[in-house]
Amino acid sequence: MTSALSTVAWYIVAAVAEIAGCFAFWTVLRLDRSPAWLAVGIVSLIAFAYALTRVEAEAAGRAFAAYGGIYIVASLVWLGVVEQVRPDRWDIVGGAICLSGAALILWGPGRS
Repeated sequence: MTSALSTVAWYIVAAVAEIAGCFAFWTVLRLDRSPAWLAVGIVSLIAFAYALTRVEAEAAGRAFAAYGGIYIVASLVWLGVVEQVRPDRWDIVGGAICLSGAALILWGPGRS
């Protein structure tokens, strides 16, 4: 179980770093903020890549595929917390489906 908790923790770190990095670029290119935010974005995206390599998976492709579900749920949390837009029921149902798929990819029958 410790390995599963570690994997989930690294996925959460990766998701926050990726979303923060992409949002930094969004603020510059879409919200007309200071280009200094690009440095923050680059550092965040480097942290994202590092965190994703720490996930316990036997293949990078499987780790990346499972991460997709985590990213979607984290994006919906970001939507509510940072952007102050409340996810609707379809967002929540879709996120739950994606999270279930991520768990199946990573820990389905025959996986360790």
